[in-house]
Amino acid sequence: MTQHSSAPQADGAVDPHVRAATPDAASSARSGASGWWRDAVIYQVYPRSFADGDGDGMGDLPGVRERLPHLAALGADAVWLSPFYASPQADAGYDVADYRAIDPMFGTLHDADALIRDAHALGLRVIIDIVPNHSSDRHEWFVRALAGDPAARERYHFRAGRGERGELPPNDWESVFGGPAWSRVPDEPGLWYLHLFAPEQPDFNWEHPAVRDEFRSVLRFWLDLGVDGFRVDVAHGLVKAAGLPDMGSGEQLRLLGTAELPFFDQDGVHEIYRSWRQVLDEYPGERIGVAEAWAPSAERTALYVRADELHQAFNFHYLGTDWDAPALRAVIDASLTSLGAVGAPATWVLSNHDVVRHRTRLGGGVSRARAASLLMLALPGSAYLYQGEELGLPEVAELPDEARQDPSFFRDNGQDGLRDGCRVPLPWENDGPSFGFGAGGSWLPQPPEWGALSVAAQTGDPDSTLELYRTALRLRRERPELGDGEPLEWLTAPEGVLAFRRGGFVCAANTGTGPAVLDFRTGALLLASGPPPATESGRTVLPGDTTAWWAGR
Repeated sequence: MTQHSSAPQADGAVDPHVRAATPDAASSARSGASGWWRDAVIYQVYPRSFADGDGDGMGDLPGVRERLPHLAALGADAVWLSPFYASPQADAGYDVADYRAIDPMFGTLHDADALIRDAHALGLRVIIDIVPNHSSDRHEWFVRALAGDPAARERYHFRAGRGERGELPPNDWESVFGGPAWSRVPDEPGLWYLHLFAPEQPDFNWEHPAVRDEFRSVLRFWLDLGVDGFRVDVAHGLVKAAGLPDMGSGEQLRLLGTAELPFFDQDGVHEIYRSWRQVLDEYPGERIGVAEAWAPSAERTALYVRADELHQAFNFHYLGTDWDAPALRAVIDASLTSLGAVGAPATWVLSNHDVVRHRTRLGGGVSRARAASLLMLALPGSAYLYQGEELGLPEVAELPDEARQDPSFFRDNGQDGLRDGCRVPLPWENDGPSFGFGAGGSWLPQPPEWGALSVAAQTGDPDSTLELYRTALRLRRERPELGDGEPLEWLTAPEGVLAFRRGGFVCAANTGTGPAVLDFRTGALLLASGPPPATESGRTVLPGDTTAWWAGR
């Protein structure tokens, strides 16, 4: 599956310091104007699985800091870090006990400060997770609430149970992790508290002014430290419908992101984000907010990125689309139309820490994954990469039960283990106890064949997925049509093929398994995800599960 480019391949010896010395300079590389996020390539780091700096088997901030040159050489514009806050780790850090402290397993505030400074020196911006829907049950406020403090209880959702003695939950809402969304208060069996996720993650009551004030303060704490933005976890969940009404449905989990729900995507969330935007705009350097918003339509998602709210919203509708040309075209059109209506850029993503890696999820193996990646990187707007996708890593399905740590695995008959398989630590070297992840082992076991997929094994190999990504991101940076450049113009293409032009650039993706003959003129080949397209009788033949880029003419 040799990739082909008209320019020399990246060789892995790229000096990251040849890039802009500051994020501000890097941000204008393509657009020449403000709004660096509009076409940024943002790389998600899941800290516990990225790199281990102290050899304890768990990734940490010093490990991330040491590996930042990999991201600069790859061609990323920013790094997004999943939570590293002080936490009991009931849900991999998404249960925060202190929003201003670093969990010792990840390092210290000094480590965070050093990481931010080093990233900026490499031309990388830094986005961090913020988790405002819920706290840990070890958070100071919730500890006080369980002890009976009335003021603290008002900051969460405490309700009397139903039934003669309050033995039934206050309503029929289900947890995203399975089972009821309510747990009884110890020593007060008739009283319950709401948790849309694990029992260790009680939901904040965002109607309370103290909650709103606290999170504006937390934003300023990290902005003062130098972060460039926040990815807002469960951005759609903060406000609940008045009265917490019953759903009246026994299949609530199937409705997530597809239907109106009394606990998600309520209109009241937008007032919160307008106030957050005011905080972000107080700081120089274009600090941003990114919504993780599961909304039932592209139009509802667009509401989070109106001019006075957040800057980006994840495109889960695209992530959830099969490798199917008509379906992909429909979601691309809907995304561009709805976001364009509010003046916001589209975002595109194929994998993250909560879903099956796209190499496995889309079927078709690494060839289809590479084709999907090249298609995504050609679309207008910003792209998110999840750590390891540049290596073509598959989902790890064969994890022993005793190794699993996702709380979803331990609830509702285990579900499917859910998210551990995409969180297995990265391979950096060909061999060693953890393939270079750290000096010791790794907190989830790595498959023995992952040495051949490591950064070291793929660097300099023109057939590798790593070099495909490096070349694609270089071309994306160099060509003014890409990123937030020229609009997309669809081309007539055979069944199963998506083809479009963006100024002097042409992209075609064959979602079928067999070759397809293209009737339009393609120009000089820039890059292909697999074997180069052939020419027959003056027409281009694109292999199955392949995407190609051309300089149009």
